[in-house]
Amino acid sequence: MPSPDKKVVILTEDELGKTISRLTFEIIEKISDLDNLLLVGIPTRGVHLAEVLRKEMFTKTGVYVQTGIIDPTFYRDDQNKVGTRLLEPTDIPTSIEKKDIVLVDDVIFTGRTVRAAMDALISWGRPKSVMLLVMIDRGHRELPIQPDFCGRRVPTSKKETIYLCLKQVDGEEGIFLAK
Repeated sequence: MPSPDKKVVILTEDELGKTISRLTFEIIEKISDLDNLLLVGIPTRGVHLAEVLRKEMFTKTGVYVQTGIIDPTFYRDDQNKVGTRLLEPTDIPTSIEKKDIVLVDDVIFTGRTVRAAMDALISWGRPKSVMLLVMIDRGHRELPIQPDFCGRRVPTSKKETIYLCLKQVDGEEGIFLAK
């Protein structure tokens, strides 16, 4: 989390809530059978965001959508550039065969994390479809990967960083830019 004096608010708590609500409706409109949907979070914030979306979907539809976690660390082609972090265990609660999967991540930048997550996911089986939901698309793609569901596009410099903060994890909620 950036220090308070160096952060710029991109989305307030209220705006983040509205964006999550909109994204939930977009998923509901696109997926005809919510019982066949699996939300798969990419660590770290994608995991928490998938849970927020699951709760929002239940509130709006009464359907309990399953969530899972896919850690793409060992599938990355750029580990020497990005380094490693503590692994989060992959947890896929059901077979992904013929499932509609929505990969959930907080920010898309180069596309390399998403590519690695798709490689990791395919090692679990063959889903019906794989879609991508991100809160922020900041550009600078190195791979031809685009989100199906996007909270907001925010052009940034390569030196800037964007943070999604969620109350249950960070004690505050919003999206922030650190310069």
